[in-house]
Amino acid sequence: MAMRIAILGWGSLIWDIEILAPHVTGAWHMSGGPDLPMEFSRVSAKRKMGLAVCLDPQDGALCPTHAIRSTRTQVAQAATDLAARERAPLDRIGWATATDAFGRLPQVNDRVMEWCATGDYDAAIWTDLEPNFHESPRDPFTVAGAIAYLKTLQGDQIEEAHRYIQEAPATTMTPLRRALAADPWWTSLKAGPAQRTGP
Repeated sequence: MAMRIAILGWGSLIWDIEILAPHVTGAWHMSGGPDLPMEFSRVSAKRKMGLAVCLDPQDGALCPTHAIRSTRTQVAQAATDLAARERAPLDRIGWATATDAFGRLPQVNDRVMEWCATGDYDAAIWTDLEPNFHESPRDPFTVAGAIAYLKTLQGDQIEEAHRYIQEAPATTMTPLRRALAADPWWTSLKAGPAQRTGP
């Protein structure tokens, strides 16, 4: 059966859909997806060791997601497209229909299933990369610890970290982003040039 499939986004996918472009149609429906828990708690080598936003119910806050329609009509095809854009393993692409789901976070799966059951799409897929801030040698994620970590970045690393967080949709208002918005050090930084490097 041909399915209407939504791709959910909340970070760089919004402004840099990149190699996924041939496989989507229409514009992003901003705040059109389900609210999901997220935080900038993933240290990303692709983002020059800056902090990337990911699904994080432990340290994050519920934020709106955004939806764009895949041109694919089968979940497996759409998931493969998104995995390629994210440079992620296929098992780190979550998916849900109104009756079934695959993903590492049951509460996220349930929210997306409910959204599929009551909305305009038969299925949805999303990037399901996990937080990794806590991995050695860093301590468990805290807002203060994340800011301290950002202050260790130099040159193009801090430029990219600043640009990425600042360019995320305004609705991605996590605890860390709220704190940074009030931090004089952070607000004094200038955004670096755009980088086309994935999540």
